[in-house]
Amino acid sequence: MLESSPDIWPPFETTLPSALGPPEVPALANMGLAQRRQPALLLVDDDPFMLGMQSRMLRSMGYTMIGTAESADAALALLGEGRAAVDVVICDLNMPGVDGLEFLRRLGDSDFRGSVIVLSGEGPRIIHAVQKLLAGRPLRILGALEKPAGRAVLRVMLDRWQTTIAPAPQRTLPTFTAADLQAAQQAEQWVLHYQPKVDLRTGALTGTEALLRWNHPEHGLVYPDGFIGLAEDCGAIGALTDWVLRAALAQLARWQEDGLNIHMAVNVSMENLRAPDFARKVGAMVRQRRLSPQDLTLEVTESRVMAISAAPLETLVRLRMQRFGLSIDDFGTGHSSLAQLRDVPFTELKIDRGFVHGARHNQLIRPMLEGSVGIAQRLGLQTVAEGVETEDDWTLLREIGCDIARGYFIGRPMAGDHLGAWLADWQAKQPRLIAS
Repeated sequence: MLESSPDIWPPFETTLPSALGPPEVPALANMGLAQRRQPALLLVDDDPFMLGMQSRMLRSMGYTMIGTAESADAALALLGEGRAAVDVVICDLNMPGVDGLEFLRRLGDSDFRGSVIVLSGEGPRIIHAVQKLLAGRPLRILGALEKPAGRAVLRVMLDRWQTTIAPAPQRTLPTFTAADLQAAQQAEQWVLHYQPKVDLRTGALTGTEALLRWNHPEHGLVYPDGFIGLAEDCGAIGALTDWVLRAALAQLARWQEDGLNIHMAVNVSMENLRAPDFARKVGAMVRQRRLSPQDLTLEVTESRVMAISAAPLETLVRLRMQRFGLSIDDFGTGHSSLAQLRDVPFTELKIDRGFVHGARHNQLIRPMLEGSVGIAQRLGLQTVAEGVETEDDWTLLREIGCDIARGYFIGRPMAGDHLGAWLADWQAKQPRLIAS
């Protein structure tokens, strides 16, 4: 049976030549990516029965370009000899001799630049740990599944394969100095983009989050991870946050004048909260724009709250007494989340995207997502899920009772004057998303 052969690439049931030996490899390898409607798969497992079962299941799902190998060595030899153009390797972790971890390490060190789906019977915690181990490798990990993998979850993983999009190049952050920040401030090189947030129950737009960008004359748009730390270290964060708040509130006032009754979220630094007059200053900015404190939510990253001292806590209490919203951002990524929920008067819990995207099919992170939503509900906090990238993510969040969603599935960050066009598009698909 060809599916169980350790070193033979079986025929493809396609319009390509039926025997895909070395002479025909260029036909597949050189085929235009736009013409390829499905990936070429290589199944790697030491169990011939499992190989046959997986191969038959994939063929019944419409995948016809399938090869098999009964060992890691056989798979590496096949790939190294160029006997087949493989897009996705589906491999077992538990194999004698060279196990799945060693196989993937060697694969990452080779010229293979395809994608990988990991299978294991060891349970979700080991699978998750393996994904973390592989994160630094030049392999695209489509996902990891428990054996035996069902049709639905395997389809989700394979749907992530894209032939027409090249991997994004690694972004190298330029090095800036305090003088660069001062020049940017003087030249007003800052710009805000806004990412919409919607109600998961109704689909209605509830607000936006203001996201700061540095429109650098040489490097283009620079994201906050490239300069916020420097701004905090050199004492420039106060002036920078003042600019962000004024610009965001001005945009919010314009939207409200146009009839959009929404709110704004802005990130603040722990250095801002240490300033004794910060709460008073924010209150004055809101009044100047004839807005309400309830229109503004200030977000504090959880890792920064971890070692909160008396001065920042006093500022947070003063802000809350003025009725500003307070959000704990990236919940779940720090080390003392529950203590901060106990000690700080937050009104909102933002769940980090690492606990949101793909949670439906991940037995490890889904309970954590559900637990975070449950904790927030019991404490009377609104929940905001970040990183909502697929309809699967959206549907799960609705099922478990999360309040607000933000992510690429809803809308990417955009200029303020683009929100109207986005809203028209969103409202067109809104009824379908809330019908169930």
